[in-house]
Amino acid sequence: MPLAFESISHGPIAFGFFNIETDLLLLENHFFFASDFCREVAHLALLNRHPPKVTWKGYEISLKDIGDLHGAIAGTRLVGFIGEVYREFPFPSRPEEFKQNPEGFLTRPLIEDLIQRYGSETPVTLVAKVEKKQIEIGGYYFTYEGFHALIRYVWRGGYPRWKEQRPPHYVLQMKEAIEKSSQEFFRGLTFGD
Repeated sequence: MPLAFESISHGPIAFGFFNIETDLLLLENHFFFASDFCREVAHLALLNRHPPKVTWKGYEISLKDIGDLHGAIAGTRLVGFIGEVYREFPFPSRPEEFKQNPEGFLTRPLIEDLIQRYGSETPVTLVAKVEKKQIEIGGYYFTYEGFHALIRYVWRGGYPRWKEQRPPHYVLQMKEAIEKSSQEFFRGLTFGD
């Protein structure tokens, strides 16, 4: 479930997983796979160039084509991209089954096919603005602490957390790279294992 996170540039914004059977994340109307996000954050953690910057593939969907998350969860309004995803992967009927699937990355081919019907491919750039103590992701600016909150959200499997408290390999690799990093924008980041 996406949550509200505080950005410097746009105030509160939505970020997170929106369906437990995919590892696709949304950042307002930008979508990208958690596996790509984690790989590039790990890469950023170990970079030695200035400015620290990484780019990966994402998608942008107009607000009218995103759909209705709450209607999709309820199964009453399956419109737009999110509605299509929930047609394929309905919200579980039993509350105890509401856990983020650590193998959600396996649905990527299907999700990529769906998202290409609704959005356009666009690069997502993450750059550390060290002189301003800010992180930019796709045009949204965060404090270091705000960036840490996004990383912790992915580490935990968002809300409702990873099934069996078992993060996928790419999340573990991101955590390991961050813990080895000497980059100042990762200082103070705790995972709360």
